[in-house]
Amino acid sequence: MASSFSGFAAPRPWSELPLAALPSPCFIVDESRLAANISILDSVQRRTGAKVLLALKGFAMPSTFPLLKTVLAGTCASSPHEARLGREAFGGIVHSFAAGYSAADIRELLRYSDHIVFNSFAQYRRFAPLVEEEKRKGRVLDCGIRINPEHSEGAVDLYNPCSPSSRLGVRPKTFALEAAAGALQGMSGLHFHTLCEQGADALERTLTAVERAFGAYLPGLAWINCGGGHHITRPGYDVDLLCRLLSGLHQRYGAQIIIEPGEAVALNAGVLKCTVLDTVEADMPVVILDTSAAAHMPDVLEMPYTPAVLGPDYTPAGGAGEKAFTCRLAGKSCLAGDALGVYSFAAPLHVGDTLLFLDMAHYTMVKTTTFNGLELPAIARITVDGKPVVERSFGYEEFYRRL
Repeated sequence: MASSFSGFAAPRPWSELPLAALPSPCFIVDESRLAANISILDSVQRRTGAKVLLALKGFAMPSTFPLLKTVLAGTCASSPHEARLGREAFGGIVHSFAAGYSAADIRELLRYSDHIVFNSFAQYRRFAPLVEEEKRKGRVLDCGIRINPEHSEGAVDLYNPCSPSSRLGVRPKTFALEAAAGALQGMSGLHFHTLCEQGADALERTLTAVERAFGAYLPGLAWINCGGGHHITRPGYDVDLLCRLLSGLHQRYGAQIIIEPGEAVALNAGVLKCTVLDTVEADMPVVILDTSAAAHMPDVLEMPYTPAVLGPDYTPAGGAGEKAFTCRLAGKSCLAGDALGVYSFAAPLHVGDTLLFLDMAHYTMVKTTTFNGLELPAIARITVDGKPVVERSFGYEEFYRRL
């Protein structure tokens, strides 16, 4: 089907955008790339009737919300602060889940959320009176339970919500006992999440596991949330299979189907611009940058992975030995392991050279820290008509307020 965004020009190469006008270090998001991503998500919604929500834990840049909310049906939140951001800055559905809630959390979430998903039946029983009290005031609220189908698709335990030791979701045996005791009364939906940067084939296997373990409880639900981790906007992703899976799930059970990708919304839509400060000699040349893996790109160390880089001439950096100059790129914090990987460039890097770390819109701005008192990167965007806009810059005040 034709996209609502077919009138937008195709994204231009980073070399053709006015990045020189922006500070360093700086997260830069290109709205034309966001538009290209949500055009794909738009087609999924229209083909399947499913609702796509923005996972704020992955991407939360309010200046882009006017564009994103023209397509996305709302947001999913992992905390009262995210729920408030979703309600006040985005609108649409606000779907909230956390591994545990305090009474104060619930009171805040009740102000901002349409759906509240509980991680255990004990939490639901504890807070059901507060939910019912709010409903008596006229608020329309849905409650749900997160389930754990005990089916793993994630390769890295840190990001695997269904690892053997996972605290996330109710497992089939416990769920069956609770359901038999009538614990599902008052529940509108179920939520599961097994994926991390994966394709529709992984969702297909997950749905098989979910229906095998929980199929008896799916008829009559108002909604089923298939979680996040869907890499829908990645080149080569099987969108047709995704649409068949989501449509089939709806046809079998009649529920509203929800997915909540954060990464797919902002995939390949942003860069982290940084500048060379120095080169020191170790086992190889080590190029010190005005940014930090530990403070500004923590997933590089946590995943771990080696991000793609564009050199000063906007050509992709190679691996070790592929080009004339091999070096290790490193951050400027005092953490000994604050390094981003080994790269090669056509020529030695010099003080003042600009590098671009690619695909740095999601799980970056939302996870930065002021470790070592390092200044947070500025946040900027390139508008759909090609204008550079600095949205935020940071200084000592942000560091001080966190202490």
